[in-house]
Amino acid sequence: MNSSDCTVLASLVRGLSVGISKQPRVVICGSISQAESAQVLTVELGPAFKEDRMDENAAALILQEAYAAWEFEMAPSGAEAVTKKETVKKYPACMVIHIADKVEAVFWIDRDLDAVRKRAGGEDVSVLEERISRQEGISAPGASAKNRNEVVKNKIALVTGGAQGFGEEIVRGLAASGALVFIADLNLEGAEKLAARINAAEKRTAALAVAVNVADEASVEEMFRRIAETVGGLDLCISNAGVLKAASLLEQDLGNFKFVTDVNYTGFFLISKHAGRLLRLQHRTASDWKTDIIQINSKSGLEGSNKNGAYAGGKFGGLGLTESFALELVEYNIKVNAICPGNFFDGPLWSDPEKGLFVQYLRAGKVPGARTIEDVKVFYESKVPMKRGCTGADVMRAIYYIVEQEYETGQAVPVTGGQVMLH
Repeated sequence: MNSSDCTVLASLVRGLSVGISKQPRVVICGSISQAESAQVLTVELGPAFKEDRMDENAAALILQEAYAAWEFEMAPSGAEAVTKKETVKKYPACMVIHIADKVEAVFWIDRDLDAVRKRAGGEDVSVLEERISRQEGISAPGASAKNRNEVVKNKIALVTGGAQGFGEEIVRGLAASGALVFIADLNLEGAEKLAARINAAEKRTAALAVAVNVADEASVEEMFRRIAETVGGLDLCISNAGVLKAASLLEQDLGNFKFVTDVNYTGFFLISKHAGRLLRLQHRTASDWKTDIIQINSKSGLEGSNKNGAYAGGKFGGLGLTESFALELVEYNIKVNAICPGNFFDGPLWSDPEKGLFVQYLRAGKVPGARTIEDVKVFYESKVPMKRGCTGADVMRAIYYIVEQEYETGQAVPVTGGQVMLH
């Protein structure tokens, strides 16, 4: 079995684990010295291979059948099963893959990354257990959450452009809510430093850095391969990376126009394409598990932007992609939505003293009569009914809503302080 098959299989195994437990799981590939244990789920996957190529559908079916047989063997029987007031649901924490009776891969499974690393290091094959009242049954995660942010607890998330700006705010919010977050950025050093600060603050492995150029398909594909290889899969993909070069239609050169479009529009296409492929793999063994792709769009995706056509055009196009992808991916229980934030005045996109929008708009003469950066800021704040810019907390509330709301897809959720209202 080659490394590509192993990566695909990791996602199928994660899907199986999520599907049977109805909870997020982390799956890592490792080794085991003693595979002989009733608690280990052993799977003979040879029939899924034809001419050394793995049939994903056949592999998924074999995994599901193997688990069903394992579960039957582990279940209580006789008087014990009848008299118990609660059911102990058992899930395998170690899965050994055989091909023609030869061990080809070992997967370790647990609720979070630190727990699964500890389990694999100690070769702890004891099963995962959950006690369930016979009357209550298994409830979907988030269905009775006391706090909305609980809907992302223990989920695996990806945030592109996550090392700064809105992306950093989202990463911090997800990590504080209990998620494991991949910080994807062209600035790998910045992502690594942010991950280290978050992990220290959360006292757990809450964030991992990964390099990506969202406008380069090979880079995007490699990023998702690494995610699957590292933790088995994904629950939430937030396409946040974006750039802006403001200029008049009559003055902007084609190079800058293409640069903005490549990142904001084509980048969202590439992220959605490869995220969709990974999430579809999980769906093969977790058909009821809903996952999310969210584009961080902009209020400029809801209305035109004077002397900022490249940015607004890409964002308008992003909403068209959101609606189209939502129609296609719903078959795999993948929801695709967009959030359209207002202006994040405190972030580097606006406030960077050399490249920020306040500086760009001042130079472009976009605000009539403005002489200073402060003049530009006051002008934009005055356009918001709430009299302030959008914040990371505002966007996080929208993310929680989208994840929790299982009945919506293809929507553009405005978070503009009333500056742009629904029609």
